[in-house]
Amino acid sequence: MRKQNSEFKTAFTSEADNNIKNTDYFGFVELDDFACYVVADGIDDQMDAQGAKISVAAVVSAFSESPGVGRRVMRRCLNAANKALLTENSKLKLKASVMIVLTDYANFRYGQAGNVRLCLYRDGFLKCQSTDQSLTMDYVKEERVEQDKVALHEERNNLYAYLGQEKEFHPFISKKIKLMNTDAIAVFTRGIWENVDGGELLDVFSDAGNDPQELVDDVEELLLSRQPENLGKYTFVTIFVDKVFIDPNKKRRIKRIIMTMIPILVILIILTVILVVLHKKRVERRIQLGQGFADTIEYIQIDNYVRAQERCEESMALAEKLRDHAMEKKLGDYQKLIEAVLLAEEKLSDNQFVDAQNMYKEAANRSRYVDSLGLDYIYERLALTAEYLSVYDLLNLGDTLALNLQYDKAEEKYLEAKATAGAVYFDEGRTEAIEALKKLYEDQKEQKEEEEQERKDQLLKQEAGANATAQGDAAFAQGDYESARVFYLSAKQAYDDMGDKTQSKAMEDKLDTVEEKIDQREAKEQEAKRYVMQGESAEDKKDYVSAKKYYLLAKDIYASLDMEDKVEEISRKIERLEIDMDAGNGPGQESGGGEVTDG
Repeated sequence: MRKQNSEFKTAFTSEADNNIKNTDYFGFVELDDFACYVVADGIDDQMDAQGAKISVAAVVSAFSESPGVGRRVMRRCLNAANKALLTENSKLKLKASVMIVLTDYANFRYGQAGNVRLCLYRDGFLKCQSTDQSLTMDYVKEERVEQDKVALHEERNNLYAYLGQEKEFHPFISKKIKLMNTDAIAVFTRGIWENVDGGELLDVFSDAGNDPQELVDDVEELLLSRQPENLGKYTFVTIFVDKVFIDPNKKRRIKRIIMTMIPILVILIILTVILVVLHKKRVERRIQLGQGFADTIEYIQIDNYVRAQERCEESMALAEKLRDHAMEKKLGDYQKLIEAVLLAEEKLSDNQFVDAQNMYKEAANRSRYVDSLGLDYIYERLALTAEYLSVYDLLNLGDTLALNLQYDKAEEKYLEAKATAGAVYFDEGRTEAIEALKKLYEDQKEQKEEEEQERKDQLLKQEAGANATAQGDAAFAQGDYESARVFYLSAKQAYDDMGDKTQSKAMEDKLDTVEEKIDQREAKEQEAKRYVMQGESAEDKKDYVSAKKYYLLAKDIYASLDMEDKVEEISRKIERLEIDMDAGNGPGQESGGGEVTDG
């Protein structure tokens, strides 16, 4: 088998843009004698369109049904992908660029529709490269645009050939190209070639070691180091051809096969004649049974369990008609394996990951009864299922941390979930992780805004309390104890709202002092009123000396209380009293019209 006698190593990277969904897609299948590698760049208008994924699946399916490296195989794969996009959903108008690489492990041929690019590097030099099917490349051919300006030209994505064309679909199919040991094939989407030029890629491949993943990482690091403002999605695939298939005994083998086949063919012809005459129908069924059994095994080997189930059921029916109980039992074991895998796939598709995991384990157990057939695929799916489960475990842990306001740790878990989902192309899990991050950032922002508002409110309350305190102190200093009380009460309310018990207690102490002052003032006012009443009483009795004495005492008290209106009122009383005294109308007046003296 060619694959066993050659060595091809593949590595890739694929990342989404700011639209969350990665509409690039890469897939490949390596069979015993042929291999197919496909890179598709979704150019759909819809963010969540699956044009690239559908295209790759259609190519792999068409190739697997009848593998090869010929032009007919390539055209069939390209037409299958184009038809798949046209029939998927006419309303969506799915579109994609595609690059297909077919190889028999000694030669390769590429087919292209759009501007996904391919380069073949040999001994540190660029051996050959694809040409974009775009208006810009036509301009380059016409020498209207320089080659090094293509990456920035406005018509670089104006394609005249792409998947999803309804009419005049004319993809490019290359001639068959001979491979040599240490060759390297690179396939990449526009997210790469728009930001990394051919000379830089050549330098990377010239310095490459034996690890394709290391080279892919170097290219990605080079891309990201540019820090492009609008970096879109990108995919980069490299295939290291460490050893090509060489058949040194090809002529001898062909001769041996011919010499071996001649007697076999003679025998088969004789047997066929006999069986056609005697057991035509039974022989046909037996042959069909054998072919069906072989097809069942082959479909399992290429991981096509749907077709394997169909062929197994057909073979079971033939075995029952032939009463071949041994084959019935053998096919029954294969059928149980197939059913377990298909049920696991169904559970995985429905996001029932725990059930899927259990069914894959059951399938692994069933595989032991059929020589461990399909076990590698089952283990791969188990690993994938475990990755999916880990994504949701991380999301749940992040949710718990977010509820406990541990935003940094929650962000760490969400980012880990996003990275894990992206690594296994788990779009749904990646989307959920991104949505969780968005909500987390919104919650963080809301919390910060609430904290900032609370801080501002506290500052306002603190300022209000301080202002009220200052106004109260000023009023107190002026002897306006009623106003001071109002201000101190306002300040205390502000400090109570802040929860500042120290300042609130200070205001209580100030209020106590104000109340004391108010009580003292009221007592002095009452004393002054008594003096006024005593003065008025003495005045009524014509005892002007006593009346003036009482009025003067009341005036002094009012003056000490800054009650100017009262001071003026008492002064007028004294002036009137003195007029009466000068007139000699009281007991304090001497005979003969002398001066009035105070008693």
